[in-house]
Amino acid sequence: MKTTTIRILTLIVALITAPLAWGHEFKVGDLEIIHPNARAMIPGAKVGGGYLKIINHGTTDDRLVAIKSDRSDNVQLHEMSVVNNVMKMRELPDGIDIPAGKTVELKKGGLHVMFMDVTQPFKEGEMVKATLVFEKAGPVDVEFKVGDASGNDNGDMKGMDMKSMDGMNHDAMPKMGK
Repeated sequence: MKTTTIRILTLIVALITAPLAWGHEFKVGDLEIIHPNARAMIPGAKVGGGYLKIINHGTTDDRLVAIKSDRSDNVQLHEMSVVNNVMKMRELPDGIDIPAGKTVELKKGGLHVMFMDVTQPFKEGEMVKATLVFEKAGPVDVEFKVGDASGNDNGDMKGMDMKSMDGMNHDAMPKMGK
């Protein structure tokens, strides 16, 4: 009987605390930021990617205009696309629109965060602190959860080998037209 009670209590505690381990959310105004995540970087790498979802629960459009982090003096918002079998990436200096009532996902192969000239490569299991700055909602402090280097434990990166991005010179990449 005592063993059954302990098992039941353990199960209850696990069910209550499990959502804290699976994902993390942040809020500012009408915006909800879901599971900011990054992947571990290889030693010596200077560029890291970041991914997240932003839900605008409000009736007014907003815009993600900047990201700041103590791990990089130059954090950029980027867009990636494939045109005629050629991957193209460009910085979005005007930010990313977050339409009212919509969800915007920053993920592999599309919109994403680029941590440039990273001072210390991201290590699996750590949290990278950053501040997202929105045009209307203002700033919000978040933490990017760092997964394994392959990206396989960051659900939005499954199946994509991102290791090749670490050595890319993003400044030398062709710019896409606006």
